[in-house]
Amino acid sequence: MKRIIAVIRPEKLNDVKSALEDKGYFAMTVHEVKGRGAQRGICLQYRGKEIKVDMIPKVEIEMVVGDEDVRPIINIIRQNARTGKFGDGKIFVSPVEIIAGIRTDEEIVS
Repeated sequence: MKRIIAVIRPEKLNDVKSALEDKGYFAMTVHEVKGRGAQRGICLQYRGKEIKVDMIPKVEIEMVVGDEDVRPIINIIRQNARTGKFGDGKIFVSPVEIIAGIRTDEEIVS
Protein backbone atom coordinates (compact mmCIF):
# COMPACT_ATOMS: atom_id res chain seq x y z
CA MET A 1 0.00 0.00 0.00
CA LYS A 2 1.13 3.54 -0.75
CA ARG A 3 0.07 7.00 0.36
CA ILE A 4 -0.08 9.58 -2.42
CA ILE A 5 -0.09 13.26 -1.56
CA ALA A 6 -0.57 15.68 -4.45
CA VAL A 7 -0.25 19.42 -3.90
CA ILE A 8 -1.94 21.22 -6.79
CA ARG A 9 -3.52 24.53 -7.82
CA PRO A 10 -7.01 24.98 -6.29
CA GLU A 11 -8.58 25.68 -9.68
CA LYS A 12 -7.45 22.25 -10.92
CA LEU A 13 -9.11 20.24 -8.13
CA ASN A 14 -12.36 19.52 -9.99
CA ASP A 15 -10.49 18.42 -13.12
CA VAL A 16 -8.27 16.04 -11.14
CA LYS A 17 -11.13 14.73 -9.00
CA SER A 18 -13.36 14.05 -12.03
CA ALA A 19 -10.56 12.30 -13.92
CA LEU A 20 -9.76 10.09 -10.92
CA GLU A 21 -13.45 9.22 -10.49
CA ASP A 22 -13.74 8.36 -14.20
CA LYS A 23 -11.02 5.72 -13.70
CA GLY A 24 -12.62 4.33 -10.52
CA TYR A 25 -10.55 6.08 -7.87
CA PHE A 26 -13.07 7.62 -5.47
CA ALA A 27 -11.49 7.62 -2.00
CA MET A 28 -9.51 10.75 -1.20
CA THR A 29 -9.07 13.42 1.44
CA VAL A 30 -8.73 17.04 0.35
CA HIS A 31 -7.12 19.83 2.41
CA GLU A 32 -6.82 23.52 1.67
CA VAL A 33 -3.19 24.44 2.36
CA LYS A 34 -0.73 27.25 1.72
CA GLY A 35 2.82 26.86 0.56
CA ARG A 36 5.58 27.92 -1.74
CA GLY A 37 8.14 26.30 -3.96
CA ALA A 38 11.53 27.22 -5.30
CA GLN A 39 10.23 30.54 -6.64
CA ARG A 40 9.59 31.63 -3.01
CA GLY A 41 6.20 33.18 -3.74
CA ILE A 42 4.90 35.67 -6.26
CA CYS A 43 4.63 39.45 -6.64
CA LEU A 44 1.22 40.99 -7.24
CA GLN A 45 0.16 44.54 -8.07
CA TYR A 46 -2.37 46.11 -5.68
CA ARG A 47 -3.36 49.75 -5.99
CA GLY A 48 -0.17 50.55 -7.84
CA LYS A 49 2.11 48.90 -5.31
CA GLU A 50 3.93 45.62 -5.62
CA ILE A 51 3.06 43.13 -2.89
CA LYS A 52 5.06 39.96 -2.23
CA VAL A 53 2.87 36.92 -1.52
CA ASP A 54 5.12 34.16 -0.27
CA MET A 55 2.51 31.62 0.87
CA ILE A 56 0.27 30.68 -2.06
CA PRO A 57 -3.07 28.84 -1.63
CA LYS A 58 -2.91 25.22 -2.79
CA VAL A 59 -5.00 22.06 -2.47
CA GLU A 60 -3.61 18.82 -1.08
CA ILE A 61 -5.16 15.55 -2.23
CA GLU A 62 -4.34 12.52 -0.10
CA MET A 63 -5.03 8.93 -1.17
CA VAL A 64 -4.02 5.48 0.08
CA VAL A 65 -3.93 2.94 -2.75
CA GLY A 66 -2.49 -0.40 -3.76
CA ASP A 67 1.03 -0.47 -5.19
CA GLU A 68 -0.29 -1.28 -8.67
CA ASP A 69 -2.43 1.90 -8.71
CA VAL A 70 0.36 4.39 -7.98
CA ARG A 71 1.60 4.99 -11.55
CA PRO A 72 -1.87 5.32 -13.12
CA ILE A 73 -2.91 7.81 -10.41
CA ILE A 74 0.27 9.85 -10.81
CA ASN A 75 -0.36 10.02 -14.57
CA ILE A 76 -3.99 11.10 -14.08
CA ILE A 77 -2.97 13.86 -11.66
CA ARG A 78 -0.18 15.09 -13.94
CA GLN A 79 -2.40 15.22 -17.02
CA ASN A 80 -5.21 17.07 -15.27
CA ALA A 81 -3.31 19.41 -12.91
CA ARG A 82 -0.68 20.66 -15.37
CA THR A 83 -0.79 24.26 -16.66
CA GLY A 84 2.86 24.39 -17.70
CA LYS A 85 3.60 27.27 -15.33
CA PHE A 86 5.54 27.49 -12.07
CA GLY A 87 3.41 26.39 -9.14
CA ASP A 88 1.64 23.43 -10.76
CA GLY A 89 2.54 21.35 -7.71
CA LYS A 90 4.21 18.14 -6.62
CA ILE A 91 3.25 14.53 -5.96
CA PHE A 92 4.72 12.60 -3.03
CA VAL A 93 4.49 8.82 -2.58
CA SER A 94 5.32 6.99 0.66
CA PRO A 95 4.72 3.49 2.04
CA VAL A 96 1.79 2.67 4.34
CA GLU A 97 2.41 -0.03 6.94
CA ILE A 98 -1.01 -0.48 8.56
CA ILE A 99 -4.56 0.62 7.76
CA ALA A 100 -6.80 0.31 10.82
CA GLY A 101 -10.57 0.71 10.52
CA ILE A 102 -12.27 2.55 13.37
CA ARG A 103 -15.86 1.30 13.01
CA THR A 104 -15.02 -2.31 12.09
CA ASP A 105 -11.70 -2.92 13.89
CA GLU A 106 -10.45 -4.23 10.54
CA GLU A 107 -6.68 -4.06 10.03
CA ILE A 108 -4.73 -4.33 6.81
CA VAL A 109 -0.99 -4.85 7.20
CA SER A 110 1.14 -4.38 4.12
